[in-house]
Amino acid sequence: MKRKVIGEILLEMGLITPEQQKSVLEEQAKTKEKFGAILLKKGILTEQQLMEILEFRLGIPQVQLSKMDIDPDVIKLLPPQLIRLHKVLPISRRKNILTLAMADPLNQQAIEDVRMATNMDVVPVLASEKDMDTAIRQYLAFRLDPKMENIVNELGLDGKANAMRLKELQNMKLDEDAPVIRMVNSILVQAVQGRCSDIHIEPQEKDLRVRFRVDGELYEVLSLPQLSQAAVISRIKISANMDIAEKRVPQDGRFRMVVDGREVDFRVSTLPTALGEKAVLRILDRGSALTRVDQLGLSPLNKEYLLSLSRRPHGMLLVTGPTGSGKTTTLYSVLGEVNSVDKNIITLEDPIEYTLAGINQVQINLRAGLTFASGLRSILRQDPDIIMVGEIRDQETAQLAVQAALTGHLVLSTLHTNSAAGTIARIKDMGIEDFLLASSLSGIVSQRLVRQLCPNCKEKYNLAEETASKLGMPEESGHEFYRPVGCNMCRQLGYQGRIALHEIMVVGPRVRELINRGENSEDEIEATARREGMVTIREDGMEKARQGKTSLEEVLKVVLLEG
Repeated sequence: MKRKVIGEILLEMGLITPEQQKSVLEEQAKTKEKFGAILLKKGILTEQQLMEILEFRLGIPQVQLSKMDIDPDVIKLLPPQLIRLHKVLPISRRKNILTLAMADPLNQQAIEDVRMATNMDVVPVLASEKDMDTAIRQYLAFRLDPKMENIVNELGLDGKANAMRLKELQNMKLDEDAPVIRMVNSILVQAVQGRCSDIHIEPQEKDLRVRFRVDGELYEVLSLPQLSQAAVISRIKISANMDIAEKRVPQDGRFRMVVDGREVDFRVSTLPTALGEKAVLRILDRGSALTRVDQLGLSPLNKEYLLSLSRRPHGMLLVTGPTGSGKTTTLYSVLGEVNSVDKNIITLEDPIEYTLAGINQVQINLRAGLTFASGLRSILRQDPDIIMVGEIRDQETAQLAVQAALTGHLVLSTLHTNSAAGTIARIKDMGIEDFLLASSLSGIVSQRLVRQLCPNCKEKYNLAEETASKLGMPEESGHEFYRPVGCNMCRQLGYQGRIALHEIMVVGPRVRELINRGENSEDEIEATARREGMVTIREDGMEKARQGKTSLEEVLKVVLLEG
C-alpha cells in the first residue's frame, strides 16, 4: 500500500510517467525493493529530489542525522531488531511523544510497531536512506543482545555446564536456546551489523575476551566468564566442521549463516595458547564486499589508469601491498568491470572469498595437489580470455603467469611488496628474465588502507610550521588539513570506514626500457614512472588528507616519508 501511494504522488506531480511507474512496480514485484529505492537506482530521480517532494507534499519535516547528536538512551527505547527491520531511529523524546526518523514515513506498519513497543505517540520525520543506513550502523554497532547480561550469567553459573560434555558437543545435542548458542550467535550477528572484518575470541587469565576489528583497529566489546571458554570455542568449531577433541594443534574451517536476510561466510582459525584455544573469525560479507571500480576511492587520474589497464586484451596487471590492504577487493572490482558474456574468465583463489556470477572460480586444494602453478597450467587449456591468480608465490607460478600474458591473455594477480617500483625487482628475484617481464607487464597497483574521517565531526586546522618541520615536510606549513574529533555517529572514534591510497604505474616506454636493460634501482624506476605520469602513494595520501577524506596522521602511519 505505502509504495503505491508514493508512486501515485509522483505521478500526480508529473515527476514520473505512467510507463516509469509501471516499470518500477514490475521490478518491485520481482526484487521486493522499495519503490523509491528503484527510482533512485534507475536514475529517474535523485535522493534529494525525492526527499524534497515527500517533505513538500506530505508535510513531514526532513532531518539530517549526520548533523545530529542523538542521546543513546533514546535509541535504547527500541530493540535493535525493530530498528533494523523497519529502518527507523528514535531521535528525541518529549514526555510521551517519540520523534522517529524514517526512510519511509508512509510505512504505517512501522509506526504502529514502534507505538506498541514504546507505548508512546510517534511523530515521524524524514531522513535519507543513506543517512539512515549510516546512523543505524554507527549507533547500534557493538550493541549486543539486551538479554546478553542474562546469557553471561547463565554461562557463569556452573562450571560443569560451561565446560559442556564432549560427547554431547560431538553429537550436537545442543538446544538452539542453549546459552552458549545464543551467546555465539549474538556475537556473530553484531559483528556483521557493525561492519567488522574479524572477531577475536581469546582466553585470558581471569576471563574470555571478545574483540572486533573495525576499520583496521581492534576494540574490546565483551568479557565472558573464564569457564565459558570451552563451550564457546567448541560451538564455533562445531559450526566450522572442525575437530573439537583436538586442542593441541591449529585448525582451520569455515561456515555460513544468514544475517539480516543475506548470506555471510565466516573463515575460522584456532590456535592453542598457554591459556587455552584462541579463535579468530574472518567475516566475508558477500553483500558488502563486492565493490565497483568507482567505489574504490581512486583519484580521477588513477581511476582512468586502472580502467585503461583492465580493458587491455593481454598483459599482466599486479596489485601489491601488505596483508589487509584491500588487494582482493580491487581485483574483484576489476573483474566486475571486465565481466561479460563474451569473455571466459577463470580465477584461482585460496580461498574463494566471494562468489562472482558468470565467472569460473577454482579453489586451491594443496592436499589434492591443486596448487597455483598446477591450476594455472590447467586453466591455460580451458581457452581463457582473462585469468586471475590469487597470489604469485613462487617461481613456477610467476613464469606461467608471464607466459600467459605473452600469449594473449589478461592476467591479474597480487604480490606482497611495498611499492609499485619495488615490485619489479621482486618478480625478477623469482627468476623472470628482463625481456620477458618487459614484454608482459602492463601495470602495477600499489595500495594501503587508511581510516576515513567521520564527516559529521571532523575539524579543519592549519598545519603549524614547527609541526611541519618535525614531520620533514616544511612545504606543507600553513596548509589546511582535518583531524578527528569524535561523536556518537562514529562512536567517539573520529573515524568512520576506510579509504585506499593508491599508486598506479602504467608501464610506459621508458619504464619498459629500464626493465629490459636490467635496471633494478627502485628509485630510478620510480623517478621514471613519475615522469610518465605516476602519482605516488604519499602524494595520493597527502591530497586525500587536504580534501578531508582522512587525517595527516593516518597517511603518515602507512606511507614512508622518504622520497
